[in-house]
Amino acid sequence: MKIAIAQLNYHIGNFEGNLQKMLKATATAKEQGADIVVFGELAVTGYPPRDFLEFDDFIRRSEEVVNTLAKAAAGIAIVVGAPCRNPVIEGKDLYNSAYFLAEGKIQQVAHKALLPTYDIFDEYRYFEPASEFKVVDYKGCKIALTVCEDIWNVGNENPLYKICPLDELMPQNPDFVLNLSASPFSFTHASNRIHVLKANVERYGKPMFYVNHVGAQTEIIFDGGSLVMSPDGNVHDELPYFEECIRTYDLETVQKGGVHQVQPKEKMTLIHDALVTGIRDYFGKLGLKKAILGLSGGIDSAVVAVLAQRALGAENVRVLLMPSQFSSDHSINDARELAQNLNVQYDLISIEEVYASYEKLLKPHFAGTTFNVTEENIQARIRGMLLMAMSNKFGNILLNTSNKSEAAVGYGTLYGDMAGGLSVIADLYKTEVFALSRYMNKDGEVIPENIITKPPSAELRPDQFDSDSLPDYDTLDGVLYQYIEKRQGPRELIAMGYDEKLVRRILRMVNQNEFKRAQVAPILRVSAKAFGMGRRIPIVGKYLS
Repeated sequence: MKIAIAQLNYHIGNFEGNLQKMLKATATAKEQGADIVVFGELAVTGYPPRDFLEFDDFIRRSEEVVNTLAKAAAGIAIVVGAPCRNPVIEGKDLYNSAYFLAEGKIQQVAHKALLPTYDIFDEYRYFEPASEFKVVDYKGCKIALTVCEDIWNVGNENPLYKICPLDELMPQNPDFVLNLSASPFSFTHASNRIHVLKANVERYGKPMFYVNHVGAQTEIIFDGGSLVMSPDGNVHDELPYFEECIRTYDLETVQKGGVHQVQPKEKMTLIHDALVTGIRDYFGKLGLKKAILGLSGGIDSAVVAVLAQRALGAENVRVLLMPSQFSSDHSINDARELAQNLNVQYDLISIEEVYASYEKLLKPHFAGTTFNVTEENIQARIRGMLLMAMSNKFGNILLNTSNKSEAAVGYGTLYGDMAGGLSVIADLYKTEVFALSRYMNKDGEVIPENIITKPPSAELRPDQFDSDSLPDYDTLDGVLYQYIEKRQGPRELIAMGYDEKLVRRILRMVNQNEFKRAQVAPILRVSAKAFGMGRRIPIVGKYLS
């Protein structure tokens, strides 16, 4: 028995595109001598289809693709994920299913039993969980057919479900396990999934073939990294990250084990490649081509500019340098040098005259007041207006350059520097942005060294530095990580040694600025807890605010 894993980049709702991609992969698997080719969870529709699943036409078109694939299942079996209608009136109308197609027709359908409703997942909103479990018989082999979360109740300290689907299937004595996944990227997830699959094969003693998606769907990124596990707990093979790939494996060879080959899992390499993939697919799948951003001479915009250039090509990236009377010469020069290093188009538009006109216009209304954050925000909003004007005129989509530390504590201006069509690094803390900049320069200086080493500053008033308003980033990011990712409260943070007054100040800033984060562009997710769809905090909540 030979099994092909088809790790592909799907497009939500692009039924014809997904179909043609799978038909081509099926032909490749046939050429490789495969008996079975396996595609990912909800591959037909793309993942996550969300409320598209509520449209009958969407489900009908999905069924048409499944039927077309079934006809192509001649001389090879096809296993593919797609929604399936629930014939019972009680319960949800759909299942999240794995179809087994062979000899020109649908032979069997296995439904997902464990439906995640945490973080970015909300599957119980749409799907009914499986209540029956049956192996697939094919060419003398018994196959345990599972979908993504069905194997994730094993190998973790706090199981979320009361059953393990493979426990239900093992009495039928399957020869191997197929798992169709759409498992989103975070920089720790590649290691976590190996741990979970290893726990499964050690528990059940069966080879496992795990196929994942690759590519990005708005803020959710898939890294691929599909796995073949031997019963001895070794990784027989791990497919590439962020690349489409089709590989065929001999079941007998996998069963023997003794082979262990995994890829490096360096944090900044994974994050870099994930963000490049996120930008590229956001633009490509929406039919967009060109990006624009404001280049300030600071670290955040520098990192976003590099990512955009690597994702879209230098010819498709434009940057604006928009100095005010508070901008230092070195920031302007640093920004210009970076633009030249990247070979991207840059324009210099001073906002000093525009800002002066605002001052003059508002002077009688601001009489008796002093310069404060209001005047700082006016500068940020002037820059946002100029960037959006260029975006409207030339069709360049604005990339937001705010980082996670700033987004967390509200250190940004709504409708100013928080504007944009995609938030590129808003899931990276400031300290991680610096680390990513170092990674970008590993093969030679791309980002000028002065951008990396100078003290961070918004340059919205004379001699301004981020440290005037915020704790140092090492401390701030430590508290934010524990609060956001680890859900540690003030008592736990103080017990870790953080100053009580500082802790309460930081947590108050985070919770008071939820209204800002509710208005930002989609954030590319690279951590286990990103702002956006996976973190649901009340805007008007009193807790810690």
